[in-house]
Amino acid sequence: MSEHLTNENVLGAYLRDRRTKLDPAALGFSSERRRTLGLRREEVAQRANISTTWYTCLEQGRSGAPSAAVLNRLSRALMLTDAEREHLFLLGLGRPPEARYRGNNDVTPRLQSVLDALDPSPALIRTAIWDVLAWNRAATVMLVDYGKLLPDQRNLLRMMFLNPYARTIQNDWESVARFVVGAFKLDTARAGAAAEVELLVDELCRLSPDFRRMWRDNEVHGAHGDAVKHIHHPVLGPLAFQYSAFSVDGRTDLSMVVYNPATPHDAERITSLIT
Repeated sequence: MSEHLTNENVLGAYLRDRRTKLDPAALGFSSERRRTLGLRREEVAQRANISTTWYTCLEQGRSGAPSAAVLNRLSRALMLTDAEREHLFLLGLGRPPEARYRGNNDVTPRLQSVLDALDPSPALIRTAIWDVLAWNRAATVMLVDYGKLLPDQRNLLRMMFLNPYARTIQNDWESVARFVVGAFKLDTARAGAAAEVELLVDELCRLSPDFRRMWRDNEVHGAHGDAVKHIHHPVLGPLAFQYSAFSVDGRTDLSMVVYNPATPHDAERITSLIT
């Protein structure tokens, strides 16, 4: 019980600290006759569209655990950065917020250098709607040369169902495709990106009977990590990879997908082809 109260007090202290960092005048509030810096409690409550009493209880550690919706409102009201919003969720609910889809698809040079350092393991960065944003040399050689595709064609779901090459390299295309559809559904739902993928889904339903059939099955798959992927490469022949997906630090809407060669021999064969 005491630990729970301590967590609530820490949350309240964090909320108080964040509201003292805001400029009332910049947010349309009068800056006259203020005894302390920042916004008043009632002003934060107004911006978050919650009652002042409820917000006061949050700051005083007397409210119990707030909902994710309330924390999202407070994040916007207090103008928190993504890192600050994540910290707020960890304090309030003991977990990070769900991934949030963003239209900003920039990949930093730091992330690209991480991908490049992973050779000979194919690796790429994908969005919550499975657009490929960045990749390394091993991915180009072993999977697809994304650089030769137009940006709107670098979608993993589109490639699985509309690119004939994807069928030729999969040992069991049907089972892989089913897994891909189920995982895609879960990822886009988590990111709140249903509207962003509607046109893509409509297009694939129209162009691919296989996709239409699998999409309507309503299966979902949540296990991304520690899977084994088998492909038949046109030059190297059969290869096995340990497949893992990781959230990108500071960008919960992005994932890094890595295919580690299953054996040292496979890694040597890939290295020889890259070089």
